[in-house]
Amino acid sequence: MKVMQLLPELNSGGVERGTLEIARALVAEGHESLVVSNGGRLVAQLEAEGSKHLTLAIHKKALSSLWQIRPLRQLIEQHQPDIVHVRSRVPAWLTHFALKGIPATRRPHLISTVHGFYSINRYSQIMTRAEKVIAVSDSVVKYITDNYKNCPAQDIVRIYRGIDPAAFPHGYQPSVQWLNQTFKDFPELENKFLLCLPGRITRLKGHETLIELVEKLQQHYPNLHAVVVGGADPKKAAYLKEMQDTIQSKGLTDKITFVGHRSDIREWLAFSDVVLSLSNQAETFGRTALEALSVGTPVIGWNRGGVAEILSQVYPQGLIAVDDHTALFNAVKQHLDEPQQVKPVTMFSLKEMCDQTLNLYKQVLK
Repeated sequence: MKVMQLLPELNSGGVERGTLEIARALVAEGHESLVVSNGGRLVAQLEAEGSKHLTLAIHKKALSSLWQIRPLRQLIEQHQPDIVHVRSRVPAWLTHFALKGIPATRRPHLISTVHGFYSINRYSQIMTRAEKVIAVSDSVVKYITDNYKNCPAQDIVRIYRGIDPAAFPHGYQPSVQWLNQTFKDFPELENKFLLCLPGRITRLKGHETLIELVEKLQQHYPNLHAVVVGGADPKKAAYLKEMQDTIQSKGLTDKITFVGHRSDIREWLAFSDVVLSLSNQAETFGRTALEALSVGTPVIGWNRGGVAEILSQVYPQGLIAVDDHTALFNAVKQHLDEPQQVKPVTMFSLKEMCDQTLNLYKQVLK
């Protein structure tokens, strides 16, 4: 098979990671893998792993992007992929128009993946106009069936995102060097019960809830400490400052540590005693929650979206009613009073995701 995946850019994020994972799986099975994007820092890795990258400015939500329809059509005609797999709305629209100009007999098969709960409108509907529409969780299947009646249920295929269990092994512990360096950088973390809130600094991730939780718990548990793992975009500097002011005004400066953007997320998840998932909006999948559970760290999160699907299968005692702050307090308190065990995770593997996706490609070609 020859498969061409299209996405805006190759910098970082779930869509990008998924694209690289499928590209790698295609190459491993002896298929040809092409990726079209505006480029980015992951291109070198993609090419080193055996795929071909074609650079095209298909990343801008602007009318000027329409100039890319003809060059995209030329790329498709030149490379003649069997399958074109779109992973984002601008590339999906450009592909839609590019394919219209190719005679039906020469057109590749079209597959899309719905990675997000996009705003509901005609612009987003394009993601549901493909021969097969991959949804990354049951929550996404429901989002499509509720909002896009044009998409027949039999054309929606749920394929969970997956992680490599070898990269997040059960019972993983950070190295002595890592611990020494961390205690040197953040001495306040030593001998503490650590609550971890991973994710970028945005209003969506539930930092206010964390601050309120720490304020309530620290009166009863002086050894409790919260750590926020994630960077703040320059645009979010004001929000970060606002949070730090709140923390200071509540006298919690020595109870909450911001460690910024990290590439050693596995270490932080394994090092923490409990990981929290407190997003104000449902997440389509919840990869970080899965990574934490995979290494054996309990996760407590709101009962919605993809995180709820993972918790209900892997660690149901971590599920709490959405925005129920008393239930959150009680759940964390229970973990403080009595350490909980997480069983090894046997589902949501990267191999399953790749196998199911490649099988779908083969089925469409039949």
